Amino acid sequence: MDHPIIEAQGLGVRFRRNRGARRSFKDLFGGRKRRSRAGEFWALRDVSFEVRPGEAIGVVGRNGQGKSTLLKLVAGVLLPDEGRVQVRGGVAPLIELTGGFVGDLTVRDNIHLTAGLHGLSRREIADRFDSIVDFAEAGDVLDTPFKHLSSGMKVRVAFAVVSQLDEPILLVDEVLAVGDKAFRAKCYTRIEELLADRKTLFLVSHNERDLRRFCTRGLYLDRGGLRLDGPIDEVLERYDAEHGS
Repeated sequence: MDHPIIEAQGLGVRFRRNRGARRSFKDLFGGRKRRSRAGEFWALRDVSFEVRPGEAIGVVGRNGQGKSTLLKLVAGVLLPDEGRVQVRGGVAPLIELTGGFVGDLTVRDNIHLTAGLHGLSRREIADRFDSIVDFAEAGDVLDTPFKHLSSGMKVRVAFAVVSQLDEPILLVDEVLAVGDKAFRAKCYTRIEELLADRKTLFLVSHNERDLRRFCTRGLYLDRGGLRLDGPIDEVLERYDAEHGS
């Protein structure tokens, strides 16, 4: 059996509602009870799971229940306050529209920069450049600063780049809700191709049709905890029973 590609044990992330508050040395080196101060809350607490290579995971929950936080932990852009997450392999994250893209740089420069930061060589970028541009239908905006693009075009470019990376893990956070119907169909086809190549998918979406289409397993987050880990149909049925469809 394959070793887990992702292992999470006791994950906890704490945020502060009052960012102006400051901590004393007593707070930093005191016990857990002392460190849980007024104005702080746990976005995630005691979350544990394992993911095997090639699994497609749908992350389910209401807004503000830690779904995006979980993806950021897997991506390595956020560190847990408690527990640990071990990721065996690179991650291709599509978790924010502008994540990894520089607004003042052109689309052309952003393609080279983002692909290069994810480990593609100059030759590999050159070989895939036309495919990226064609997929995004971005030929007319290659020399336009990224910040001047519409939200839909930003998603097109970001998805086109990320889906061409060689990383074994793909993180997708709600971006399939943006864009026209024809482009979403292209994204769906590309995701199916990646899954056929045994890529591992983490998908955050409020669209149950998308979750059922791509995912075989679900993680249901509620009140900062992992309420259910099971087949996606069972997870969605539980969610709908508790919060409505």
